[in-house]
Amino acid sequence: MKKYLFFFICFLTVSSLFAQIKEITVDDLWTRWAFYPNSVYGINSMQDGENYTVFVDGSIIKYSYQTGEEVEVVLDITKLGIEYPSSEYVFNHDQTKILFYNNEESIYRRSFKANFYVYDFKTKILTPVSDAGKQQLATFSPKGDKVAFLKDNNLFIKDLTNNKETQITKDGEYNKIINGAPDWVYEEEFSYNQAYQWSPEGDFLAYVKFNESQVRMFNMTVYAGMRPFIQTNALYPENYTFKYPKAGEDNSIVTVHIYNLAKKKTLNVDLGTETDIYIPRIKWTKDNNKLCIVKLNRLQNNIELLYANPNTAATQLIYSEKNEYYMEETVYDKLEFLDNGKNFVIMSERDGYRHLYLYNIDGTLQKQLTSGEWDITDFYGHDNVNDLFYYQSAEEGAIYRAIYSVNSNSENKTKLSNMQGVNEAIFSATFKYYINYFSNHKTPNLVTLHDAKAKEIRVLEENADLKALVEEYGGVNKEFFKITTTAGIELNASVIYPMNFDKTKKYPVLITQYSGPNLQEVLDQWEFEWNNMIAQKGYLVITVDPRGTGGRGEDFRKITYMELGKYETLDLIESAKYLAKLEYVDATRIGIWGWSFGGYMALSCLTKGADYFKTAIAVAPVTNWRYYDNIYTERYMRKPQDNPKGYDDNSPINFVKNMKGKLLIVHGTSDDNVHLQNTMEFIEALVQADKQFDMQIYTNRNHSIYGGKTRKHLYTLMTNFLLENL
Repeated sequence: MKKYLFFFICFLTVSSLFAQIKEITVDDLWTRWAFYPNSVYGINSMQDGENYTVFVDGSIIKYSYQTGEEVEVVLDITKLGIEYPSSEYVFNHDQTKILFYNNEESIYRRSFKANFYVYDFKTKILTPVSDAGKQQLATFSPKGDKVAFLKDNNLFIKDLTNNKETQITKDGEYNKIINGAPDWVYEEEFSYNQAYQWSPEGDFLAYVKFNESQVRMFNMTVYAGMRPFIQTNALYPENYTFKYPKAGEDNSIVTVHIYNLAKKKTLNVDLGTETDIYIPRIKWTKDNNKLCIVKLNRLQNNIELLYANPNTAATQLIYSEKNEYYMEETVYDKLEFLDNGKNFVIMSERDGYRHLYLYNIDGTLQKQLTSGEWDITDFYGHDNVNDLFYYQSAEEGAIYRAIYSVNSNSENKTKLSNMQGVNEAIFSATFKYYINYFSNHKTPNLVTLHDAKAKEIRVLEENADLKALVEEYGGVNKEFFKITTTAGIELNASVIYPMNFDKTKKYPVLITQYSGPNLQEVLDQWEFEWNNMIAQKGYLVITVDPRGTGGRGEDFRKITYMELGKYETLDLIESAKYLAKLEYVDATRIGIWGWSFGGYMALSCLTKGADYFKTAIAVAPVTNWRYYDNIYTERYMRKPQDNPKGYDDNSPINFVKNMKGKLLIVHGTSDDNVHLQNTMEFIEALVQADKQFDMQIYTNRNHSIYGGKTRKHLYTLMTNFLLENL
């Protein structure tokens, strides 16, 4: 009797535990944001390196790094008699003035217009940067006595000593000429927004002019919609037009100019005779008479650094590097001229991995600072006082990120992060302190403050409540593993198991991936979202990083050159084959989904791998590389005129006849990045191939497909589609 009673009690206990596990819902994810980890945002180091400021409820508050205590309320912007401001702000050099904005109006991914203001702490006066319409990219001069900004595609300077506004350029015109800000494709693919720079002493203003005249126009229909409602489009939708250069098409002609404030004169910098080039960055050296111009050829496989003299506009080539494939943006984005005025540091992949190189200011190599069969993944800067370079790398393995420092002799290398997972750092202005952002698959965001020797001073955020909450929903249940293809290629992968996983049962599989160049999904970092919800419903959710993705050196990353999508598709098909052989996988129920490049891959797999995938969801996918922008596409594929087979053999629109499985394709009508054209042309090909499919279009939504209840609707749709078709 006692024996049966014992088993009965155990049964009740186990049943009780199962009953306590909560079910993840779409509302949890996209209405309540229940699993979104807390973090520490908006840290702005003061110049003394001892304090930092944050924006809290309309006030800018100063805190001590060492004690964590509030030092003072620097400014309560809500008491200045203006509408509620954005949380972004910047001080001038001596922190006697502050620049901030409100009424932000988005343009594209990084660009926006707003009303900018300067507050003077000495005079207690608030000054609008301009009274004649919203501005862009307002920036203090080095001495803090002036502000440069853009308005209507022209550059202006506001003198804060007399409130005089000077117009520097006058030829700016929408869809024709842009002064000081990049065009759409530069902003999107070179990942920057400001194309002008003050010289170190504020005597010159250098800027890039974009002549879009020959760039072809793209049209998007904008409807009235609901969130927001556009009254003027209620009866007649707007035909929104902007310049978008597709693969093989003409780009903006870019030129570099330097305005001399004292002489009120502009010089045109000598860039040579070739006009089919890119200028992805301009940066002043520490010398007021030396502007550095980063110049790329159209194929993006040859980078040059030119020094321009602001008094003569003459240029001098000081650095040049060619690559067999292409130059990545990280190379020139992390270019830094050191405070000593004698050196600069730049990244290069010349030895097969991304590493830091130290050069003399004249362009002669002084030292390779880092080396090894691993990639530098971020460069945080140089502490000139202690001669230390701070960086993030994948030295511990491609799925991890750790923080290190090293001196200019490549000695005294120190690991600053002490936990394995993904570590990111934000350093104080003097590098005396840093804030470490850590997570792994078991640990939500852990934010800690450290001194320069890596000693932990205190915990800023540990998300203990979130960690406990996730356990109430069954836990993460995630593991990492490797898939070896028949070609002997090892691919990093992860799996989220259903609760009560039983190897004697058969489970359906959903493969989730992005697969784009130099990006990774398989990282040992925190994730608890829709993938976990799908796993909770009885699916194995597998993430795979195929060839072409990051963290594993140049050969692995750039094998996709000229054939973007080929090896990625082969590897995902091989992954499906591998999974199908596992004893606990139902080989007849393997699906795949992805967004953007991931959506493109989902379509490629459902067509080229039709025998291995039962279903696919493609959100905002590229369907034909000829439809996408030229900077991104040509970087990996060259022009379609020069590589037609590479384009056509790797565009899923050309393989729809092979499709067998169920497809859900999703797009926003106002996607300025991956145009709706991709989906519309793809579904026409499906119709003519007599293939059935499901489709969802979201009115006036961009590439991110959000706003109002849109995300909830989208993920409900995808959930139901999987439950019905996989």
